[in-house]
Amino acid sequence: MKLLILPDPAAAVARCAQIIAQTLTETPQAVLGLATGGTMEPVYADLVRRAEAGEVSLERMTSFNLDEYVGLPPEHPQSYHTYMAERLFGPLGLDPARTHLPRGDAEDPATEAARYDAAIGQAGGIDLQLLGIGGNGHIGFNEPSSSLASPTRVKTLTSATREANARFFGPDETVPRFAITMGIATILRSRRAVLLATGASKASAVAAMVEGPLSARCPASALQLHPSATVVLDTEAAAELELRQYYETVHPKGQEVML
Repeated sequence: MKLLILPDPAAAVARCAQIIAQTLTETPQAVLGLATGGTMEPVYADLVRRAEAGEVSLERMTSFNLDEYVGLPPEHPQSYHTYMAERLFGPLGLDPARTHLPRGDAEDPATEAARYDAAIGQAGGIDLQLLGIGGNGHIGFNEPSSSLASPTRVKTLTSATREANARFFGPDETVPRFAITMGIATILRSRRAVLLATGASKASAVAAMVEGPLSARCPASALQLHPSATVVLDTEAAAELELRQYYETVHPKGQEVML
């Protein structure tokens, strides 16, 4: 696991976007795993800027998002279909046939989850998986206690996750209790993973992920098993790392160094 520690959130976001852009420059037809949430909004804004400036093209890539709320149709304003359409797919005019998310309004969510997992495999697997991390250590919607061998499936959301996401919903709306999410095993099959975390609220989860034991208590700790995982942090998110000085020695100023 590579840890890249940048001085502030803007620098961390730019570094994450650079990794994605470099992947697409080297492999224009790459399969990307995409994430949502507040942490990812500036990443997608950066990618849109780079694409509009002619620095990178997303036209040939294929994408699979991590998750979707059960019960929300694609057109719902708080669905992740809408999130991606507004922040990345729409601004760049990407082909809908190449951008995939689970159907939250599927008649049988469990069958939809299995279909989605199979579709990822049929596309050749994910070349680069983008991830955030929840304050409780979740990745995707793999909440604490998730099996480290889990496939894409329906998962019950914790009250903490629902409370954290309530800011995206109106005062009269209820955050869904269930989501279809890529499983931890699905995420670990990606050829490369990059996780972005910024802010002091993520520091405890980051420390548990990187330096804590491999445990279902912190689902993100499964990335310790990933053969090619990069964690991009700002200084606040890195604040509780006991070995921070070592990580900064290995990758000074957040630069990737070939060792």
